[in-house]
Parts: sequence; C-alpha cells; structure tokens
Amino acid sequence: MQTEKKGQEAMDHQELNSSQPEENGRKVLLRLRDVKQYFPVKKTKLREKQRYVRANDGISLDIYEGETLGLVGESGCGKSTLGRTILQLYPQTEGDILYYKDGKAIDLKKLSYEEMRVLRKDLQLIFQDPYSSLNPRMTVGQIIGEGLTSHGIYKRGDPAMKDYIFQVMEDCGLAPYMFNRYPHQFSGGQRQRIGIARSLALSPKFVVCDEAVSALDVSIQSQILNLLSELRDKAGLTYLFITHDLSVVKYISDRICVMYLGNIVELADSEELFARTLHPYTEALLSAIPTTEEDNGGRERILLEGDIPSPVNPPQGCKFHTRCRYCQDKCRQETPQWRDMGNHHYVACHFPLTGEKG
Repeated sequence: MQTEKKGQEAMDHQELNSSQPEENGRKVLLRLRDVKQYFPVKKTKLREKQRYVRANDGISLDIYEGETLGLVGESGCGKSTLGRTILQLYPQTEGDILYYKDGKAIDLKKLSYEEMRVLRKDLQLIFQDPYSSLNPRMTVGQIIGEGLTSHGIYKRGDPAMKDYIFQVMEDCGLAPYMFNRYPHQFSGGQRQRIGIARSLALSPKFVVCDEAVSALDVSIQSQILNLLSELRDKAGLTYLFITHDLSVVKYISDRICVMYLGNIVELADSEELFARTLHPYTEALLSAIPTTEEDNGGRERILLEGDIPSPVNPPQGCKFHTRCRYCQDKCRQETPQWRDMGNHHYVACHFPLTGEKG
C-alpha cells in the first residue's frame, strides 16, 4: 500500500495541463501521436550498421471512452506490438501516448516503473492463448485474486475478497465450484473466461484483447464475444480488439483500424468500412471473408501476391505498392498522407478506390 501511495503521488506530477478532449461528442480516453516501436536486429558482422525492425512506424490514433476499436491486419503487421506499447509493456521508441484520467492527461512515456504500476489496474490485457497464460499451480480463486492483493485492493485472506471474486466469476459465466480448481481442469473457453475475469477484477478502464478468441472453436468464440460485449456495456469498458479475422471484428467493433507493415492504412466506423472500402489492402482482406453464397456474395476474390515485405527494410513510397494491383509510379515514390474522406472515414492512399485511378 505504501508503494501504491508513493507511486500515485509521483504520478500526479506527471499529469499534463491539457484537459480531456472530445470529438463528435465522444471523450478521448487514449491519444497516440506518431508512436514508433523499433526493435534492434542482432548484428552478424563487427562493423555492420545497426538495423531495426520497424514494428510500429508512426501511429497516430484516438481511442474513445466506451468504444470497441478493432485492429486488423495480417500476422506480423504490428498489431500485438501496438497493444503492448500502449500498455507500456514495450516502452515506445518515439512518440507520445496520453491516457486521460479524471479529465487530465498522463504521458505514459514519462512515468517511472512504480508510477506505471499504479495505472496497471486501469490498463489491462487479455491474452491470446488461454492455455499458457494461466499459472497451472494456482487455483482459479488465486489467479483472479492475485491482482487484487498486488494492488492493495484487498488483503490476502480477507473474506470480502472471496465474495468479490465470486461476483466477478458470476459476471464472467464461471460457477462458484470452480473457485478451488486448477486451469488444467477446464476447457479452452472456460480458461479464456478465467483470463477475462482476472483482467476485469481490477475494474479497468481500458482492455487490450489480443487475439482473445482466435484459439477457440467458432461456437465458443461467439460465447466469448457476447460476454465481452455484455461486460463492456455493464462496466463502461473500452476495448482495443486485435484480430486477423474481419468477420469477428465486424461483429464486436464500433470502429475498425486496418494495419499494414507497421502503419494504419484505413480507419472508419464498422458499418462504413464494410459499405465503402477505400484502401486496396482492406478490399483484399474483405474479399477473403468466407461466405455461404455461391458467387461469393457478388464480390471478386482478390489474391495478394507475395509475402509482406521485411519490416527491417520496408519499400519506399507506399509500403503496399509491391502487392497492390492499382500501383502507379507515384505510389513507388511518395508516402501517402492520411486523408479525411468524409463521414469519419480516413485512408492513407494516393488513389482511394472511390477516386480516379489513372
């Protein structure tokens, strides 16, 4: 508790004077500006120049209170890295991440370890793998209660904590008899519910769901998605929902971000993105969604040739030009700028699909 108090006092000095911004009647919870996350590549030669993996290469984004923001893209494009960078599990190489608490901005980059530890209960993570993310030597009650005692919310052995854990378990669809059982005694869906309960027990404001349903069967996926939606509405949570499955993100997300090779290439409300796709990469991703209709719902199946270019040495100009069927000389030479296409729809493309090509 003493450590928590010192961390809170120190964090108060890190608050910025700027008040919490609002856009279109929605309060901003997190603001990212030009966030870069570079990882050094191990040198193989004595005098070799240091190279870096550009996992996130200049991300600017606002995340609003109470929304679910979907983040989609191919494996290796930097989605999970961005989620962990926001949580400061990876301190960003450059850029600013502001978290708005009680109407004031906190620059996460400037916080010390103890100061950041105070905010951990506000910023939580649900892991992808429900099998490896739970300690096999701890019971369900211990797993959920660990964060409560670490943050000084309850003392170990407090009867009130057990009652609270039972309430959290009930909210997450876990029966009371599971309290003293171990992770290996549960199915994948039940284990993911335990992971969700562990994160939500601290009453967070923001939760990163990192491929939270990708390891589960389709029938179990729907149950977990419904649970996350119910908990969001009940507790006023804000989600960053990371996935490579566009059909899943369409179901749960209010807005969708499309990422390619460390950059966001398109951002729009969920319905708007599916109704009016502007970026060729998004068009290709949408065409890959399975459908039961014989003619693929009237959509052309677009196959992207080749692999994603190396994030160590990305292409000049538009990073997608090496795989884009609409590529022109300008795409190879100039980096596309972020453009507002109306109706809160943004795209980074020289020739958006609704514009002229040629």
